[in-house]
Amino acid sequence: MNKKTKPGLKIICLNRKASFNYFFEDLLEAGIVLKGSEIKSIRDGKINIADSYAIEKNGEIFLINSHISSYKQASYSNHNPMDERKLLLTKREINKLIGKIQREGLTIVPTKMYFKKGKAKIELAIAKGKKQFDKRSVKKNRDWNRDKARYIRKSS
Repeated sequence: MNKKTKPGLKIICLNRKASFNYFFEDLLEAGIVLKGSEIKSIRDGKINIADSYAIEKNGEIFLINSHISSYKQASYSNHNPMDERKLLLTKREINKLIGKIQREGLTIVPTKMYFKKGKAKIELAIAKGKKQFDKRSVKKNRDWNRDKARYIRKSS
């Protein structure tokens, strides 16, 4: 995946499924607490955040269900691939997130993970789930745009 978009920003992995399943209301950046073997695996690109989400526990935000593969060279000090990982946010951001989750029934979904100035960062979206008919309309528009592009290409 190793795409470079801006100087100092190297994308590790994207969560494409999230934009199909959710409406994004707000995006924010968070740091993530990692062990040594986890950061080595992330640098190799062996991470999956497709089915992950964030929850609140004791006034802190944790990333659940993200998979960081075990690092082969880390012998006895290796990490658990499905561990929950603490996200680093300010107190104001945490309170804002907790309020939105509890009051409005929204969820926190990671959209991408990247390196910024050598530090692993994760982009979180405050999102609301799409209904089945919303997903169908998105698929219908995507197919129509693809067919329209084909027709234009053939006619010229």
